[in-house]
Amino acid sequence: MVFEPLCLRVKSFDENDDLIDIRYDNVFKAVFTKDTPSAKGALSKLISAFVGRELTVVSISANEPPVDSLSNRQIRFDIRCKAESGELVNVEMGFNPNYFEPIRLEFHAGKLFTGQDIRGADRTYEDLREAYQIAILAKRRFFTDREFMHTFEYYDPVHRVSLNGKTRIITLELSKLDEIVKKPASEMNAQESWAVYFRYLTDKERRRKINEILEQEEGIAMASEVLLSISKDEIEQARLMSELKYELDTQSNLVQAKREGRKEVIDLLKSGKSPEEIIREYEDGK
Repeated sequence: MVFEPLCLRVKSFDENDDLIDIRYDNVFKAVFTKDTPSAKGALSKLISAFVGRELTVVSISANEPPVDSLSNRQIRFDIRCKAESGELVNVEMGFNPNYFEPIRLEFHAGKLFTGQDIRGADRTYEDLREAYQIAILAKRRFFTDREFMHTFEYYDPVHRVSLNGKTRIITLELSKLDEIVKKPASEMNAQESWAVYFRYLTDKERRRKINEILEQEEGIAMASEVLLSISKDEIEQARLMSELKYELDTQSNLVQAKREGRKEVIDLLKSGKSPEEIIREYEDGK
């Protein structure tokens, strides 16, 4: 894959640039699945940074809720990719992940790996390719140590022996960057640069640090080019914010209903009906 020269991309953000928060999963998906060389290049660089070796994405499958079903917009957007050398990668952003996130990641990593088809007389288990489940977690801490990035694999903890399997679960906890963001950008590795970028992109007090990162990380510069174009596209920004508003409104209504013990409202909100139908049925039932 041939990428455009870095000099043609965003060199820095202006202090007045009003950027959409890339930590919202629908914005994250919009940036990294846009049909442009910059978006595809940014996704390859992002995955390579966390996998630890160069991978070039050749195909992308991003889940898309049906346009006529607003209720389905509550699902987590993920980006399923295939690398040029055959590896499978599922990468997603979780702005406010649930407490069960670790077991959820294990479930989806298993599905990603076992979804490979090795049936046929000329295929064996050795033909299975590596599968990586990458989760960028904006809020909540799941692991008690201070490390923001973890790579999990099958391992015997008693005898300290690895299975040497082909499945990996990679997590980034963006809530653990308070010390890392203090480092000069020139001293950050690729994983740290991406993590700081995601967490502090919209923090105008950190704009200078973000611009320093842009100058040294080509993949982040690519992603920024796409994000800036989306932020300045009024129609695209309105669509993304509409999706986000619906998700947050629905979440708030569910929480409020639970707090007030209104089971009938909870059942309506979970039914998959449109907001208009829910309001009408709730009003009729009063």
